[in-house]
Amino acid sequence: MKTVALAGKKIGPGEPCYLIAEIGGNFTTVEQGKRLIDLAAETGVDSVKLQTFRAETLTSKKAVFEMENTGKVSQYDLFKKYEVGRETHKALRDHAAAKGLFFFSTPSHASDADLLEGLGVQAYKIGSDDAVNLPFLRHVARKGKPVLLSTGMCTMAEVESSVKTLESEGCRDIVLFHCTTNYPTHPESVNLKAMNAMQSRFPYPVGYSDHTLGIDAAYAAAALGAAALEFHFTYDKKAAGPDHMLSKDPAETAELSAKVKKLAIMLGDGVKKPAASEAGTLRNNRKSLVLVRDVKSGEKISPENVEPKRPGYGIPCLSYDEVLGKTARRDLSRDDVLTWDDIA
Repeated sequence: MKTVALAGKKIGPGEPCYLIAEIGGNFTTVEQGKRLIDLAAETGVDSVKLQTFRAETLTSKKAVFEMENTGKVSQYDLFKKYEVGRETHKALRDHAAAKGLFFFSTPSHASDADLLEGLGVQAYKIGSDDAVNLPFLRHVARKGKPVLLSTGMCTMAEVESSVKTLESEGCRDIVLFHCTTNYPTHPESVNLKAMNAMQSRFPYPVGYSDHTLGIDAAYAAAALGAAALEFHFTYDKKAAGPDHMLSKDPAETAELSAKVKKLAIMLGDGVKKPAASEAGTLRNNRKSLVLVRDVKSGEKISPENVEPKRPGYGIPCLSYDEVLGKTARRDLSRDDVLTWDDIA
């Protein structure tokens, strides 16, 4: 499986789970955006992401939202409220860099991608709403940058079509995200096992884009091997706006970040072997072959005079059958831990 590098940090097998704090839709001013970046930087995430759109090119005035987080509202009016311009993007790009965070965005139109390209953005996120927008995928792929593709609402066949479209334009730095496009997503709709299906089908890293409440689903995704986690991030879950309620706040994000880092340590390298820390335990707690009565020199070792007992530094129990019938080289006593030097 491939790895994808974002500013020197790799996403893929053997690499730490990459954490993306999505702040788009949770601010309208530069000051609010900077505050979100400051808070995100304190939580241990790797990057912050915006949403780059203009209501005029994103939606018609006939489209409505009817979701748990919005109620029934005009999509055009809502997007118009949260669209941000080039100078705001530039200011937040620079602020993220100063905080050591990778900065990128989700464009929603070719002109949005062109704006981001002009700002030197080094990766593009494709939202689930554009996952099957093949002309748009081709336009973004031609930028020659990594593409992170969310696949909410998609069948596997649609994901295959989208991946082939990106590849047809020379894009090979792809990260796929399993996603459920409900705001918020409830447990019965999460379907984390879909990540495994995607990973078995594609040679690219697979992550999880989260819209659930709390951190359980994101942490479970990391435990299942998600190469990256994306989630909405807020300074206050009760703030006014459509995405705050389903966002992680700083405390949740810090907890998730710490848990994911600890998880990577606990998952280890996957090789079944004794842990280095088990050396003393193996010596003291594993059983080996121990005499249960005195044995004279020349006497045969038999089930009557030897049994598996602790400690574990003698002849291993795996060699029990091999030891039976051997003879003692010298007089041995009850509770002696049998060694290969003791028998012939």
